[in-house]
Amino acid sequence: MTALTALTARIAAIEHPRPRASTVTSYAVIIAVIGLGVWSFIGLDYSLKSLEATGRNLSRFLGMATPLQWPGWEVLGTRQADGTTTYETVWVGPEPIWAMVGTVLITLAIVIAGTALAAVLSIPVAYGAARNTTPNSVVMVICRAIGVIARATPDVVIAVFVALVWFNTGTLGGIVAIGLHSVGMISKMMADAIEQVDEGPRLAIRSVGGSKAQEFWSGVVPQALPAWIAVTLHRADINLRGTVLLGVVGVVGLGLELDLALHTGPAGMRKAIPIVLIIIAICVAFEIVSSQLRAKLLGVRPTGKGLGDTVARAVTRRSAAAAAPLSAQQQTVVDRHTAIESALHRPWTKNRVVTSLGIWLGVAIVVWAFLYADARWLALVTEGSLHLIIDPTRDRMLWPPSFGSRTWNDVLAAIVTTLQIAFAATLIGTVISAVVGPLSARNVAPNSAVRNFFRGTALVIRAIPDLVVAIIFIIATGFGPQAGALALGIGGVGLLAKLIGDSLEEVPNGPEKALSAVGGSRSQVFFASTLPMSVPALVAHLMYLLEQNVRSATLLGIVGAGGIGFLLINSLSGRHFDEVLAYLIVIIALVLVIESASMLVRRALK
Repeated sequence: MTALTALTARIAAIEHPRPRASTVTSYAVIIAVIGLGVWSFIGLDYSLKSLEATGRNLSRFLGMATPLQWPGWEVLGTRQADGTTTYETVWVGPEPIWAMVGTVLITLAIVIAGTALAAVLSIPVAYGAARNTTPNSVVMVICRAIGVIARATPDVVIAVFVALVWFNTGTLGGIVAIGLHSVGMISKMMADAIEQVDEGPRLAIRSVGGSKAQEFWSGVVPQALPAWIAVTLHRADINLRGTVLLGVVGVVGLGLELDLALHTGPAGMRKAIPIVLIIIAICVAFEIVSSQLRAKLLGVRPTGKGLGDTVARAVTRRSAAAAAPLSAQQQTVVDRHTAIESALHRPWTKNRVVTSLGIWLGVAIVVWAFLYADARWLALVTEGSLHLIIDPTRDRMLWPPSFGSRTWNDVLAAIVTTLQIAFAATLIGTVISAVVGPLSARNVAPNSAVRNFFRGTALVIRAIPDLVVAIIFIIATGFGPQAGALALGIGGVGLLAKLIGDSLEEVPNGPEKALSAVGGSRSQVFFASTLPMSVPALVAHLMYLLEQNVRSATLLGIVGAGGIGFLLINSLSGRHFDEVLAYLIVIIALVLVIESASMLVRRALK
């Protein structure tokens, strides 16, 4: 009887195997995100009435923003006898066009100079953070902490800090803000590239008595350099999109022009949408150029399916042709002396000429960016009012941190609002992407026309900087967390839908073919094979979107979405630096908690 019972249990285990831990984790995360999203909707007081009000506000904004007024033209309105207004667009000359060109150039100069500054600052941080180059564990912890703090500190906070302390609202604040904030991402990716290099060259240099510096610059940097350049180019693309928010706090460029247009009545509103379209065009063009640079100069084939390679891939290998060893027959013909001479005197082939010209062109562009931005660098050491935040005789100095007149309950309520914006936005983006993403996948869409339509939809949304969508939406529909969550949710569809579509296309097609062979319908194949096999990857993408939304929700508080960002910008405006430090600590802790939770989920999915 016991043997029969054991056999029955064994058969049952075969027929109903225990679910994998990654599967349990995946569905648990999905249920948690849905639950928290619904809780956030309730907490933010979403209702049909509020959505109707949002629609009316958006319609009123579009009425004020049209007809569009492009640079070089002016819209003149004439009120008719029946009370209606007719508009006429007249040419006013090329001066506004040249002014807009100058604004575009100064925006690009700030982005390029700030990103280049970040790349230089990231090298020592990455050296100390990488396991195979760090001097000791203490240095590694310090360097990694620097990266975390840099990623968690919003660039707009740095820009306002520079403006308040050094009385500068021009290009200096933007360059420093982009440079310091970007160290967080670039140093992390640089450290990852260092850890992935081949240890052979470095060990060879060490064996002949080379110093630590020689090991790094001659054995590590040449291998990691392609990855560093790729990451820096990708970060420059992100920074260009982020300059829109820097304009809200006074940094010159397209962001400032957009902010001024949105706050100067109907006459300025008509300029807003053309500025947004110019920003989108610049971002798309910059992305294409960045992708082509990685492809042509670094020998990296772009992996993205959009207008450019939106995700930088770590590049740690040389081209196969350059790295291929000599054959045995060649080794008998070419002696060692000839091989050394050929290595020391490489011929100027077409590829080498193009690569060299590209490198020097890149250097020239960076130099131009610093010169054109014309930042007053000496003001950092010769001017300013640093005593405003470190003078112990002042009431509102930097230390100790304080919430001022607000209590912990007020701060916790702001944190909850920020999280509710992030969770509600994630739920909105997930629901929409659950339709757009699968229908953009080659193995799910019923035909190529449907696939191209939904993939194009995701591409158009992804081409628009999400912060631009958020700022326009908040100002157009009314300030508050509801508008912020809706804007972030719609803006996240472009990225999440693409990731979902790519993940569904990458699943093994064996089970799909097997189900189709036995007569399974398209929906049966999708729900029984394609979807279950891609769930872990989809959950990882969902966690990434949640991380992004938490960061963005913090920033949107600066433009009126509420939450912890709203308290932060109020403290900055009032020069209450003790409160600024307190809120920064809270934001950094919040980001660390979300990143840690996301990391634990990703580990459980493996």
